Amino acid sequence: MAFSSFSARRGGAWAHSLLPSTTTAAASPKSKHSRKPRRRLLLRDFLLANFFTIGLSVSVFFFLLLLLRYGFPHPITARFSPSSKSSRSPIRSSKPRKPLTRRPGPNDSSGAAVDITTKELYDKIEFSDLDGGPWKQGWRVKYKGDEWDSEKLKVIVVPHSHNDPGWKLTVDEYYEKQSRHILDTIVDTLSKDARRKFIWEEMSYLERWWRDSADDKREMFTNLVKNGQLEIVGGGWVMNDEANSHYYAIIEQITEGNVWLNETVGVIPKNSWAIDPFGYSPTMAYLLRRMGFENMLIQRTHYELKKELALHQNLEYIWRQSWDVDETTDIFVHMMPFYSYDVPHTCGPEPAICCQFDFARMRGFMYEQCPWGEYPVETNQENVQGRARLLLDQYRKKSTLYRTNTLLVPLGDDFRYVSIDEAEAQFRNYQRLFDYINSNPSLNAEAHFGTLEDYFRTLREEAERINHTRPGEIGSGQVGGFPSLSGDFFTYADRQQDYWSGYYVSRPFFKAVDRVLEHTLRTADMMMAFLLGYCGRPQCEKLPIGFSYKLAAARRNLALFQHHDGVTGTAKDHVVLDYGTRMHISLQDLQIFMSKAIEVLLGMRHDKYDSSNPSQFEPEQVRSKYDVQPVHRAIMAREGTRQTVIFFNPLEQIREEVVMVIVNRPDVTVLDSNWTCVPSQISPELQHDKSKIFTGRHRVYWQASVPALGLQTYYIANGFVGCEKAKPAKLKYFSKSSSFSCPTPYPCSKLEADAAEIKNRHQTLTFDVNHGLLQKISYGTGSQTVVGEEIAMYSSWGSGAYLFKPDGDAQPIITAGGQMVISQGPLVQEVYSYPSTQWEKSPISHSTRLYNGDNTAQEFLIEKEYHVELLNQQFNDRELIVRYKTNIDNKKVFFSDLNGFQMSRRETYDKIPLQGNYYPMPSLAFLQGSNGQRFSVHSRQSLGVASLKVGWLEIMLDRRLVRDDGRGLGQGVMDNRAMNVVFHILAESNISSASNPVLNPLPLNPSLLSHRVGAGLNYPLHAFVSKKPEDLSVQPPSRSFSPLVAPLPCDLHIVSLKVPRPLKFSQPPLEDSRFVITLQRRSWDPSYCRKGRSNCARFAEESVNLLNMFRELTVSNARATSLNLLHEDTDMLGYIEQFGDVAPEGQVLISPMEIQAYKMELQPHQ
Repeated sequence: MAFSSFSARRGGAWAHSLLPSTTTAAASPKSKHSRKPRRRLLLRDFLLANFFTIGLSVSVFFFLLLLLRYGFPHPITARFSPSSKSSRSPIRSSKPRKPLTRRPGPNDSSGAAVDITTKELYDKIEFSDLDGGPWKQGWRVKYKGDEWDSEKLKVIVVPHSHNDPGWKLTVDEYYEKQSRHILDTIVDTLSKDARRKFIWEEMSYLERWWRDSADDKREMFTNLVKNGQLEIVGGGWVMNDEANSHYYAIIEQITEGNVWLNETVGVIPKNSWAIDPFGYSPTMAYLLRRMGFENMLIQRTHYELKKELALHQNLEYIWRQSWDVDETTDIFVHMMPFYSYDVPHTCGPEPAICCQFDFARMRGFMYEQCPWGEYPVETNQENVQGRARLLLDQYRKKSTLYRTNTLLVPLGDDFRYVSIDEAEAQFRNYQRLFDYINSNPSLNAEAHFGTLEDYFRTLREEAERINHTRPGEIGSGQVGGFPSLSGDFFTYADRQQDYWSGYYVSRPFFKAVDRVLEHTLRTADMMMAFLLGYCGRPQCEKLPIGFSYKLAAARRNLALFQHHDGVTGTAKDHVVLDYGTRMHISLQDLQIFMSKAIEVLLGMRHDKYDSSNPSQFEPEQVRSKYDVQPVHRAIMAREGTRQTVIFFNPLEQIREEVVMVIVNRPDVTVLDSNWTCVPSQISPELQHDKSKIFTGRHRVYWQASVPALGLQTYYIANGFVGCEKAKPAKLKYFSKSSSFSCPTPYPCSKLEADAAEIKNRHQTLTFDVNHGLLQKISYGTGSQTVVGEEIAMYSSWGSGAYLFKPDGDAQPIITAGGQMVISQGPLVQEVYSYPSTQWEKSPISHSTRLYNGDNTAQEFLIEKEYHVELLNQQFNDRELIVRYKTNIDNKKVFFSDLNGFQMSRRETYDKIPLQGNYYPMPSLAFLQGSNGQRFSVHSRQSLGVASLKVGWLEIMLDRRLVRDDGRGLGQGVMDNRAMNVVFHILAESNISSASNPVLNPLPLNPSLLSHRVGAGLNYPLHAFVSKKPEDLSVQPPSRSFSPLVAPLPCDLHIVSLKVPRPLKFSQPPLEDSRFVITLQRRSWDPSYCRKGRSNCARFAEESVNLLNMFRELTVSNARATSLNLLHEDTDMLGYIEQFGDVAPEGQVLISPMEIQAYKMELQPHQ
């Protein structure tokens, strides 16, 4: 096939395994000729009898000597197995894998050897924004004319249409008005002429069109794909954002689209097309490589980086992960050179000329006319020579920016090719221009329509013939002749000082909902897998399979929101409402399923196999609407009754954690599943209301222990004899108001001093009472970390949904006064502050908590919870931040995560404006000093972060903006919602030599404790409470669920455990591997405390046994697969050979930073 690997059976089973068989080879037979010693002619007989053996042995000996001296030779054949290539793909040479001489440890400090890093580019570029003439952000491009004498210019024009699944209109509105007509147009116009080509990216639209189309239309579409006229590029549900999206959601959205495409059309994409995300993450390159993709195309990178790369013909490169010393993550990238992906900015460096060749802008069409004053005209016999030579001049100029004489020219824009007339205008006119160019050999050029695969195949063929490698260049074994690069492409600027750092924070409420839906979907997938895995008969399949449709809908709603105008917060208000409503409905559906699933897993009621029966449990937190914060349900706790609380632990290790539920009455007792008393604490519930801080309800805290991936039961009882009631916290308060009243039954006293403290056995926090802000952290050793918490606002007249353009620095908003309540108990100590501000109603209140749980990760962290309300016009054009002004000498170098997967080193540059020094923070940022002192902030939602002065770490919480920022949305961001932002802060000191973050250009890894803290925040316990109280006189049986034989190593994370296609679970023919587990091995910094602070006994340096992982489940047919579940040749995915594959005994070994998926079958023990 022209561009893809087609499965053997359309819509059939997953791709056939290409892994080596796990059957044991037969023992080699003994030699027929056993030697007997003889006294006479012994040497001669020996030599004659063993001539061949001796010769072979000598040859092998010298061969081994040569290998030791010179290493392995380059292979002649390609790295990719023939079965994974299309019949028209060329053989692609590659370096052999380097032999693994060591087992990588968790902190392998050596980084990838590359030719270019984005840090080096930032260090070098002056960011002077010089006017380049017609190509304003470049220079006046010239050529001599003889560049194509030996190798003619090969121009491949790729027609495309960018279809946003939601932006100014909802996905449904766009589909009805434009996208369905575009797909109809593509099928009709391509079918008329085999020379016409097209590419399509978004499966969310294609799946809907497929459902609506007649069989003959579907067949025409499939034929166009299979004959190479139409290529599916990327093939994800959407073209996802790369700054805010978590890697779990990225994997899910690509897999959802790729699997649907393979089952429906029988094609697997291998080229990625990402023209519109606002900056690019190496996480995406890694995931695509591990999904079997070979090439990527990107567009929106900083215009100064584009110019610098173009000057040295480095716009095409091999993207390598910063930790990859073995070149296993290499993927080829084409970066588009100019301002935009529209026609004026894709044919060449002069948009005024290129716009004349956008024939959809001719009079009579609905598109904007060319703003440069010259308009496209119909190509005819009279003007074709001049027009073709004018266009070819642009092609030649553009080609000088790249190393090869193979040129890619996209031809499209947003929602183009919506009518037959428009498509015909483009195809007809370009074909006349191509015919002229191709019929004149003196031009040394050929041009034709093509797909992305046509381009990459032609380029690789040229790279095979012509060596474009520069002297001293490291390059890659993937494709010869191109530099290697590591790093990310944030923060994006498209012109002047317009940095797109605002979208890191826009609509933060829905960024938080996105992550809640992610971890809820992940948990529902696990429960579905356990229900089907432990089920041995059709009756118990009813519940999970009956829910399959809603599970699929939830996955698609999550996938849809990963779109680069979804999770980014850059859509119109009614589109945000549509995204939010979809996610809210899916959250409700998932929680209903989970409430029923826990009953079955705990063996409570077998009639719950029927999905129509209501559950006796409900989620402990509930959302009444799509745009409001969840609230805790209150347990009634009447005298003589108990209510059941069940926790599900979605993590791979036993969870020891202080937990909390809300009760209406304070006189309660906590019991575990064995009816044993559990020490507990009662504290008043607080709220963001200056006139009424106490709600009248109460928080019950206790330390819970929940098995890995398991369930545990507790009881809240009232009137249980023999147990101590929950211990009330002691309250202290600071308030200028005389009307402050203490709630019952808490002892209360007034704060008189200017400073206040809360502490546990590890740390003491000191607060400024007048401002309610955290000042410092003190430790038992006598050392301390200054925190200097500050809450401030930027005034931003130029900011919008995309751009952050502040007017100067942020100004503090907290004044002396306000109210503070300190709650101190045996398990939790909390400082709540409702600060005084210039506004009558403060836009923010916040709590700081310390926990006292024994042997928990919680006892080392500081929990900060900010309640934010930028809800009225007083806060127009304001952007709210929290800033920690520490005493850590970080030299304005800090680290923020990329997609929750890896860290990136950030450095604040004086030569770029403040907004350009803001970076995405999906889940973590930290400062580190040269003395090893580290200050980390974990988040459970994506936000923006900066370190603008030495020791400072600031995080933007919300933004309210009146104006449009000129990037097409046509509105500001005024639909703010009340929300809670939760951080887990960790202050650590190194116990061994730590890397100097200023001198080391590589990103640093979090500590093992930091990983565990982040996991606890982002994968919280799921709590369920019984709907009705039950009589205390009846002791229920002990109930828990513990599916793992043993907790997994502390640095091994289960990304997902699921049944990918539950609807087909019982449909014959049954697949042999219906379950998938995806594992990630985290890389951590061992110069920080390894075991003492995290209670870890095992690490993934040793192999893990998949076959013996689950209790009372037989695991069979385990085999490695790609992250999109469609390839089982791990060699084509780039994995190091001894990592990833499943040994016959079930052992798998995963290298640090790697994510590996395995298909397997689960069945209950007979």
